[in-house]
Amino acid sequence: MPVRIVVGAQWGDEGKGKIVDILSAEADMVARYQGGANAGHTICHADKKYVLHLIPSGILHQGVVCVIGNGVVLDPVALFEEINILEKAGISVKNRLWISPHAHVVMPYHKALDKAKETNLGESSIGTTQRGIGPAYSDKIDRKGIRVVDLATGGRSELIRRNIDEKNEQLSRLNAQIIDAKSVLEEFGEYGTKLREYMTDTISLLFQAVRENKKILLEGAQGTLLDVDHGTYPFVTSSNATSGGACTGLGIGPSKIDHVMGVVKAYSTRVGNGPFPTELKSDFGNKIRELGTEFGATTGRPRRCGWLDLVQLKYAVMVNGIDEIAITKLDVLDSLDEIRVCTSYRVNGDITDRFVADAGLLEKAEPVYKTFTGWKTDTSAADSFDALPKATQKYLRFISSHLEGAAIRILSVGPSREQTIFISGTI
Repeated sequence: MPVRIVVGAQWGDEGKGKIVDILSAEADMVARYQGGANAGHTICHADKKYVLHLIPSGILHQGVVCVIGNGVVLDPVALFEEINILEKAGISVKNRLWISPHAHVVMPYHKALDKAKETNLGESSIGTTQRGIGPAYSDKIDRKGIRVVDLATGGRSELIRRNIDEKNEQLSRLNAQIIDAKSVLEEFGEYGTKLREYMTDTISLLFQAVRENKKILLEGAQGTLLDVDHGTYPFVTSSNATSGGACTGLGIGPSKIDHVMGVVKAYSTRVGNGPFPTELKSDFGNKIRELGTEFGATTGRPRRCGWLDLVQLKYAVMVNGIDEIAITKLDVLDSLDEIRVCTSYRVNGDITDRFVADAGLLEKAEPVYKTFTGWKTDTSAADSFDALPKATQKYLRFISSHLEGAAIRILSVGPSREQTIFISGTI
């Protein structure tokens, strides 16, 4: 499977980091195509936990080449902090990590403006990570963004000054601290020098790898329902987190994509505001949060928890072209007496199994559930589908029957690489 996209099929936090890390063992290259340091991919390896925000999850495998594509908004501060952590752990990064010169840069004024806007909006905020992602993408679309190549060549300083003046006016109106232009130019001039050794023509690099039939993983951040076009707008991220973003975010043609793997948690979570039909606003929701350690890898915020939603999952299969599924955190459900799965919504008295585009209407949607008896058995040591309890198999077969042709290929029953079940046939 030379070129495979790995995409989140829910609201993010599905466990893509572990899945990409596992698949990277047989990959030649892993490329990240969108998002920024607002994403956090957690990987457990050799009794250590790594949280990667920008560098592709394949970096933990020696010999794998990693690419940060043009669709990513790059925070140099976060990038070099990450590089330092990896190198201190004995993981080489130089000559293995390459960055597109076309990737846009998250500047200090983007972070300041993001934080000020969210603070002023209060309860009506989107619930962003305040990492400057939205403002950076806004500048990109407004054609006044700063790219990696601009920093690396020392250009666009006048544009940076104009941007700072403009953002300072906005910050002043929001009663926030303004940005000092001189210190920003000095600091990011130094980052530009450091970025030169990582910058290369990533489009040609990927194109040549495809021609040589190399095994390539294209890694997305966030999830389908946070996609700016296909998600629960306006409670979304500022990029295309669906599989289509891989082509525009890396400069790789759609005809070169062979497979799309969707990563799905065995239940549902969401960070930030926005509709969440199966959310458990109760002590039981808190119990799942504690069992699954559902706190944001980037912000530490508690995630909202709920049952698996097959309506939104079928939607994710359609918009991404998913043909393979990886289900994660199955073991989190081990101790529950009963487990529910949403099969349809009741909206204004009508039953529908189609996802609702209107966020306001989706907020009012009532989930219709199928209830399963819990298996009440530890699955964390299971090494095959047949080794799972019969009740677990029944739960998974029911999910599989609703996946519109996408086959379940991976089951994760714990955080380590070893706690993974691979499925080759039909369950």
